[in-house]
Amino acid sequence: EIRTKAACVSVVNTFLNLSLILHCLTAAAQESFKCPDDFGFYPHHTSCDKYWKCDNNVAELKTCGNGLAFDASDSKYLTENCDYIHNVDCGDRTQLEAPIGTHHCPRLYGIFADENKCDVFWNCWNGEASRYQCSPGLAYDREARVCMWADQVPECKNEEVANGFACPAPGEITNSGTFSRHAHPDDCRKYYICLEGVAREYGCPIGTVFKIGDADGTGNCEDPEEVPGCEDYYGDVDLKSLKKLGY
Repeated sequence: EIRTKAACVSVVNTFLNLSLILHCLTAAAQESFKCPDDFGFYPHHTSCDKYWKCDNNVAELKTCGNGLAFDASDSKYLTENCDYIHNVDCGDRTQLEAPIGTHHCPRLYGIFADENKCDVFWNCWNGEASRYQCSPGLAYDREARVCMWADQVPECKNEEVANGFACPAPGEITNSGTFSRHAHPDDCRKYYICLEGVAREYGCPIGTVFKIGDADGTGNCEDPEEVPGCEDYYGDVDLKSLKKLGY
């Protein structure tokens, strides 16, 4: 009986060892690559964020930054390019490294919407988040990854107008254009654009304010001194310095 048990244990151990060996051989085979040419950059067969670098016919497995993927669009395989995942056609290369996140960055690299503010998004590079804000009346669209009118972004429809501004009824204004502009009741820099009865909040460039036009529903952004009541809108701010900085 003791010999029988010992034999069984031996068989089990042999089976486990063989399984381990087969697993290791399979893993090694999956991570091996035969270079088609002496030099080049080739996509991994299953991982979108990995690729093979061939130099003197020797293959080296490389991994893009967390949130980047290997762009395999170069048919000559001479370009080493890791781009944002959403910019890369991964095809059947569906595997990705596990996310590594920091504050505002679900991955170290990428462009991500703010979880609380519809008009804010973050550009993450190596885990460092840079904050960007859409213009008034716009919201960041997670799918298109651009700022769009808030009423066109499903998650942000309730924020399309901040204070309930109502567009004039048809026939109330003389402006016969496809849209009309209206001053904000409290903020000299902001104004509303009404298009097909929907009001969208917008804002003049820094250094200017909205000036109501001569005709109903018209207006433009002008220097504050040209708009009665808005001359001191920017107070002691040095507008010339701001403009030099690109604002």
